[in-house]
Amino acid sequence: MDLIQALTQPQLKTDLLPLNIGDTVRVHIKIKEGNRERIQIFEGTIIAKKHGGIHETVTVRRLSYGVGVEKVFPIHSPHIAQFVPVRRGKVRRAKLYYLRGRVGKRAKVKEDI
Repeated sequence: MDLIQALTQPQLKTDLLPLNIGDTVRVHIKIKEGNRERIQIFEGTIIAKKHGGIHETVTVRRLSYGVGVEKVFPIHSPHIAQFVPVRRGKVRRAKLYYLRGRVGKRAKVKEDI
């Protein structure tokens, strides 16, 4: 097991800010179109974190034109430029799957001041 950790250690990102469940974040994704590359931003609430180490992922949810959109982002992927925290969320759960059944103001998470 230490061999796997030794091989993946150089690939881990070290400049990450702490990401918690309920936080609203902007995820800067590198999109390749033909021979050029651009950055696309996906902003939403973190509803789940899974795994650990090189396999760590976060699930980000947002409402787009009244439809809920969720994307799973590997934190240490080279296709992810950065995670920018927008605001802290005050939650008491490890997974916020209950937000899937809510729309509008009910789908908001209180801000932690």
